[in-house]
Amino acid sequence: MKNDYLTEKKPLSALIIFALPMIIGNLFQQTYTMADSAIVGRLVGEDALAAVGASYALTNIFICIAVGGGVGASVIVSRYFGAKEYNRMKLAVSTAFLSFLAVSVLLAAFGLLFSRQIMLALHTPQEVLDMAAQYLGIYFLGLPFLFMYNVISSMFNALGKSKVPLCFLVFSSLFNIALDLVLVRQFHMGVAGVAWATLIAQGISALLSFGVFLYVLKKLDCGKTRAFDKKELANMTKIALPSILQQSIISIGMMLVQSVVNGFGPQALAGFSAGIRVESMCVVPMAAIGNAMSSYTAQNMGAKKEDRIVIGYHAANKMVIFCAIVICLALELFHGQMIAFFLGSQGTETAIATGNDYLVFMGWFFCLIGFKMAVDGLLRGAGDMKMFTVANLANLFFRVAASMSLAPVFGIQMVWVTVPIGWLINWAISFARYRTGKWRPARKDSLPAEVPHDSP
Repeated sequence: MKNDYLTEKKPLSALIIFALPMIIGNLFQQTYTMADSAIVGRLVGEDALAAVGASYALTNIFICIAVGGGVGASVIVSRYFGAKEYNRMKLAVSTAFLSFLAVSVLLAAFGLLFSRQIMLALHTPQEVLDMAAQYLGIYFLGLPFLFMYNVISSMFNALGKSKVPLCFLVFSSLFNIALDLVLVRQFHMGVAGVAWATLIAQGISALLSFGVFLYVLKKLDCGKTRAFDKKELANMTKIALPSILQQSIISIGMMLVQSVVNGFGPQALAGFSAGIRVESMCVVPMAAIGNAMSSYTAQNMGAKKEDRIVIGYHAANKMVIFCAIVICLALELFHGQMIAFFLGSQGTETAIATGNDYLVFMGWFFCLIGFKMAVDGLLRGAGDMKMFTVANLANLFFRVAASMSLAPVFGIQMVWVTVPIGWLINWAISFARYRTGKWRPARKDSLPAEVPHDSP
């Protein structure tokens, strides 16, 4: 397929073609994190599942930093690609790689030094503290590989080649699961085994994908350029920082309320951990649609085809509705089997009830995060980051404040009751900004801000 299909093909078809490999690939990425939890939960025990779950929100933040930063950088790369400015595109790519390498090394060093203190700060139950700190320490060792792979994936997406990262994610996921079983079942390494399996699988996948990306880049007429440019870094940072925040909102919120969940004991924590693992799978298609809208918007702005962006946004919302219906049916019908997948037959009544209550409630509201992701993706792709940032901060503030205030009084259910309300607040602010039309560069030429009869 031609590389310019995002600017030439019908918007709905283009978004489906672009987003589908990302959805499948990210589902595989979530599969091996779910496999980590399921394998330790079944083969090691409920405390081991709670230990991995205690660090999940934090580890997911670093994944979101890598993904959000990569998406932010890919917006700049997409614009240059859409405008066929391949020399500047190459400079932006190399600047992104060097910058994120430095960031990942610094974060890894910090995490290795303070992993136990971080778990203590989150009020991790004493019964699982040592295992949680051990898992987190090994995870931080592999952080540069995590950043490397996710930034490369974003660069492939910026070029319209979302199928390439899918291949590496499938390989990495299957290899990770196989290593999980070997290290936990055969070598009895417990939570350390699943951590090492993730590090090894991600490391190999990152190195292989980097080699393929260099090959793809050489096929474009990029010419010679510098390896690093401060101006390109500044341009990417303006988009990457709010993008990181947007990608991280769910995990930051979970981490900040983790101490509330931990206060209900390891059994409730185990059930909650199983629930958020399933939720992470459900969010995948919505996040992929949002990321697809970013690249779609950026490429069409680079090609000076802004009117296609509105049509694409409507198409993205149709995709959200379809995915939300499928997710709702799956969770309402099969929530029991999903929780049992993690806890097995040995799960306690408290753990099973907590996980089931979480999924039954959340199943009805994933359309909200989908609408939020779609409009956020458009604003991010357009480089309109001010209200985008305000919307995501409002989401985070409400969820954290409400959970910490209400859960100790009314029970652990308040932790998840606040989630869809936060998503709704986020969407309302971002959508209001979209409706103004101020995200359009064409606004300067007094073109119409919007077309009539918008969908949500």
